[in-house]
Amino acid sequence: MDYLILTENEFFRLIHNRQDCSGVDAAYNEFVKCVVELCSGCHDLHHSLFAMTYAEIELQYHEMQNAAAASESGLNVYVRKALAFIRKMLKLLTIQVPPLTSTSFNSPKNSVPASVTSAFRWTGNAVDLVEIIYGIDEMGCINNGDTPIGELAAFFYALFGVDSKECYRFYTDIKRRKNDSRTYFLDKMQERLNKRMQQDDEKERMRR
Repeated sequence: MDYLILTENEFFRLIHNRQDCSGVDAAYNEFVKCVVELCSGCHDLHHSLFAMTYAEIELQYHEMQNAAAASESGLNVYVRKALAFIRKMLKLLTIQVPPLTSTSFNSPKNSVPASVTSAFRWTGNAVDLVEIIYGIDEMGCINNGDTPIGELAAFFYALFGVDSKECYRFYTDIKRRKNDSRTYFLDKMQERLNKRMQQDDEKERMRR
Protein backbone atom coordinates (compact mmCIF):
# COMPACT_ATOMS: atom_id res chain seq x y z
CA MET A 1 0.00 0.00 0.00
CA ASP A 2 1.08 3.56 -0.70
CA TYR A 3 1.42 5.32 2.66
CA LEU A 4 1.33 8.70 0.90
CA ILE A 5 -2.07 8.05 -0.64
CA LEU A 6 -3.73 10.79 1.44
CA THR A 7 -1.10 13.45 0.85
CA GLU A 8 -0.28 13.17 -2.84
CA ASN A 9 -3.38 14.88 -4.16
CA GLU A 10 -4.80 18.25 -5.20
CA PHE A 11 -5.84 19.22 -1.66
CA PHE A 12 -2.30 18.92 -0.29
CA ARG A 13 -0.89 20.64 -3.36
CA LEU A 14 -3.07 23.65 -2.62
CA ILE A 15 -2.19 23.87 1.07
CA HIS A 16 1.52 23.38 0.26
CA ASN A 17 1.48 26.33 -2.15
CA ARG A 18 -0.66 28.48 0.19
CA GLN A 19 -1.43 30.93 -2.59
CA ASP A 20 -4.31 29.86 -4.80
CA CYS A 21 -7.60 29.00 -3.04
CA SER A 22 -9.52 28.22 -6.21
CA GLY A 23 -10.88 24.70 -6.23
CA VAL A 24 -10.06 24.03 -2.58
CA ASP A 25 -13.65 23.08 -1.69
CA ALA A 26 -13.75 20.34 -4.33
CA ALA A 27 -10.24 19.20 -3.41
CA TYR A 28 -11.20 19.00 0.27
CA ASN A 29 -14.30 16.95 -0.54
CA GLU A 30 -12.19 14.58 -2.61
CA PHE A 31 -9.74 14.25 0.30
CA VAL A 32 -12.60 13.38 2.68
CA LYS A 33 -13.90 10.81 0.20
CA CYS A 34 -10.44 9.23 -0.01
CA VAL A 35 -10.22 8.98 3.80
CA VAL A 36 -13.63 7.33 4.03
CA GLU A 37 -12.77 4.84 1.29
CA LEU A 38 -9.47 4.05 2.98
CA CYS A 39 -11.22 3.26 6.26
CA SER A 40 -14.04 1.21 4.76
CA GLY A 41 -12.42 -0.55 1.82
CA CYS A 42 -8.92 -1.54 2.95
CA HIS A 43 -8.42 -5.16 4.07
CA ASP A 44 -5.42 -4.27 6.24
CA LEU A 45 -6.58 -1.53 8.59
CA HIS A 46 -3.09 -1.16 10.04
CA HIS A 47 -1.99 0.21 6.67
CA SER A 48 -4.90 2.66 6.79
CA LEU A 49 -3.73 3.80 10.21
CA PHE A 50 -0.22 4.45 8.96
CA ALA A 51 -1.43 6.48 5.97
CA MET A 52 -3.86 8.50 8.10
CA THR A 53 -1.27 9.12 10.80
CA TYR A 54 1.15 10.45 8.20
CA ALA A 55 -1.55 12.73 6.82
CA GLU A 56 -2.35 13.92 10.35
CA ILE A 57 1.29 14.86 10.94
CA GLU A 58 1.42 16.77 7.65
CA LEU A 59 -1.81 18.65 8.44
CA GLN A 60 -0.58 19.41 11.95
CA TYR A 61 2.61 20.87 10.46
CA HIS A 62 0.60 23.13 8.15
CA GLU A 63 -1.62 24.21 11.04
CA MET A 64 1.44 25.20 13.11
CA GLN A 65 3.00 27.01 10.15
CA ASN A 66 -0.17 29.01 9.59
CA ALA A 67 -0.45 29.85 13.29
CA ALA A 68 3.16 31.06 13.35
CA ALA A 69 2.44 33.28 10.37
CA ALA A 70 -0.78 34.55 11.97
CA SER A 71 -2.47 33.69 8.68
CA GLU A 72 -6.24 33.42 8.38
CA SER A 73 -6.68 32.55 4.72
CA GLY A 74 -9.47 30.38 3.41
CA LEU A 75 -7.02 27.52 3.03
CA ASN A 76 -6.36 27.49 6.77
CA VAL A 77 -10.02 26.84 7.47
CA TYR A 78 -9.84 23.74 5.29
CA VAL A 79 -6.61 22.62 6.96
CA ARG A 80 -8.29 22.75 10.37
CA LYS A 81 -11.39 20.98 9.03
CA ALA A 82 -9.27 18.23 7.45
CA LEU A 83 -7.22 17.81 10.64
CA ALA A 84 -10.33 17.56 12.82
CA PHE A 85 -11.92 15.08 10.42
CA ILE A 86 -8.91 12.79 10.12
CA ARG A 87 -8.40 12.78 13.90
CA LYS A 88 -12.03 11.77 14.38
CA MET A 89 -11.68 9.00 11.80
CA LEU A 90 -8.47 7.81 13.46
CA LYS A 91 -10.29 7.46 16.77
CA LEU A 92 -13.04 5.45 15.10
CA LEU A 93 -10.52 3.29 13.26
CA THR A 94 -8.40 2.51 16.32
CA ILE A 95 -11.46 0.96 17.95
CA GLN A 96 -11.57 -1.62 15.14
CA VAL A 97 -7.83 -2.31 14.88
CA PRO A 98 -6.02 -4.46 17.47
CA PRO A 99 -2.98 -2.69 18.95
CA LEU A 100 0.44 -3.47 17.52
CA THR A 101 2.62 -5.25 20.06
CA SER A 102 6.20 -6.43 20.06
CA THR A 103 4.93 -10.03 19.90
CA SER A 104 2.90 -9.20 16.81
CA PHE A 105 6.03 -9.21 14.70
CA ASN A 106 6.75 -12.83 15.58
CA SER A 107 3.45 -13.88 14.04
CA PRO A 108 3.31 -14.36 10.24
CA LYS A 109 -0.28 -13.14 10.25
CA ASN A 110 0.49 -9.78 11.85
CA SER A 111 4.07 -9.19 10.73
CA VAL A 112 5.09 -6.33 8.48
CA PRO A 113 4.70 -7.59 4.88
CA ALA A 114 7.95 -8.85 3.36
CA SER A 115 7.39 -6.63 0.32
CA VAL A 116 7.51 -3.58 2.59
CA THR A 117 10.53 -4.58 4.66
CA SER A 118 12.50 -5.58 1.58
CA ALA A 119 11.71 -2.34 -0.25
CA PHE A 120 12.48 0.08 2.57
CA ARG A 121 15.62 -0.34 4.69
CA TRP A 122 16.95 2.01 7.32
CA THR A 123 20.43 2.92 6.11
CA GLY A 124 21.25 5.52 8.76
CA ASN A 125 22.47 5.01 12.32
CA ALA A 126 20.12 3.16 14.64
CA VAL A 127 20.44 5.91 17.24
CA ASP A 128 19.05 8.39 14.69
CA LEU A 129 15.98 6.23 14.24
CA VAL A 130 15.53 6.18 18.01
CA GLU A 131 15.47 9.99 18.01
CA ILE A 132 12.60 9.86 15.52
CA ILE A 133 10.75 7.18 17.50
CA TYR A 134 10.92 9.14 20.74
CA GLY A 135 9.91 12.31 18.90
CA ILE A 136 6.83 10.57 17.48
CA ASP A 137 6.03 9.21 20.93
CA GLU A 138 6.23 12.70 22.47
CA MET A 139 3.96 14.12 19.76
CA GLY A 140 1.37 11.40 20.43
CA CYS A 141 0.95 10.86 16.70
CA ILE A 142 0.33 7.08 16.78
CA ASN A 143 -2.68 5.66 18.61
CA ASN A 144 -3.03 9.03 20.36
CA GLY A 145 0.24 8.40 22.18
CA ASP A 146 -1.06 5.31 24.00
CA THR A 147 1.41 2.82 22.47
CA PRO A 148 4.32 1.95 24.83
CA ILE A 149 7.68 3.13 23.53
CA GLY A 150 9.01 -0.43 23.41
CA GLU A 151 6.18 -1.56 21.14
CA LEU A 152 6.57 1.53 18.97
CA ALA A 153 10.29 0.86 18.59
CA ALA A 154 9.64 -2.81 17.79
CA PHE A 155 7.31 -1.81 14.98
CA PHE A 156 9.75 0.62 13.38
CA TYR A 157 12.63 -1.83 13.77
CA ALA A 158 10.58 -4.48 11.99
CA LEU A 159 9.37 -2.04 9.35
CA PHE A 160 12.86 -0.89 8.40
CA GLY A 161 14.75 -4.11 9.03
CA VAL A 162 16.85 -2.80 11.92
CA ASP A 163 18.60 -5.60 13.80
CA SER A 164 19.46 -3.61 16.92
CA LYS A 165 16.96 -3.70 19.79
CA GLU A 166 18.84 -1.24 22.02
CA CYS A 167 16.09 1.39 22.08
CA TYR A 168 16.43 2.35 25.75
CA ARG A 169 20.24 2.28 25.71
CA PHE A 170 20.30 4.57 22.69
CA TYR A 171 17.92 6.95 24.44
CA THR A 172 20.24 7.01 27.45
CA ASP A 173 23.15 7.84 25.14
CA ILE A 174 21.13 10.67 23.60
CA LYS A 175 20.38 12.12 27.05
CA ARG A 176 24.10 12.12 27.89
CA ARG A 177 24.99 14.42 25.00
CA LYS A 178 26.51 17.69 26.16
CA ASN A 179 25.35 20.17 23.50
CA ASP A 180 22.53 22.65 24.15
CA SER A 181 20.38 20.60 21.80
CA ARG A 182 20.80 16.85 22.17
CA THR A 183 18.60 15.88 19.21
CA TYR A 184 21.37 15.91 16.61
CA PHE A 185 19.49 14.03 13.90
CA LEU A 186 16.16 15.83 14.29
CA ASP A 187 17.93 19.20 14.29
CA LYS A 188 19.81 18.31 11.11
CA MET A 189 16.61 17.03 9.52
CA GLN A 190 14.81 20.28 10.35
CA GLU A 191 17.69 22.34 8.96
CA ARG A 192 17.84 20.39 5.70
CA LEU A 193 14.09 20.37 5.18
CA ASN A 194 13.87 24.13 5.69
CA LYS A 195 16.77 24.59 3.27
CA ARG A 196 15.03 22.40 0.70
CA MET A 197 11.83 24.43 0.96
CA GLN A 198 13.79 27.66 0.62
CA GLN A 199 15.43 26.28 -2.52
CA ASP A 200 12.03 25.24 -3.88
CA ASP A 201 10.70 28.74 -3.19
CA GLU A 202 13.67 30.23 -5.04
CA LYS A 203 13.10 27.95 -8.04
CA GLU A 204 9.44 28.97 -8.14
CA ARG A 205 10.39 32.65 -8.07
CA MET A 206 12.84 32.14 -10.93
CA ARG A 207 10.16 30.47 -13.07
CA ARG A 208 7.83 33.44 -12.82
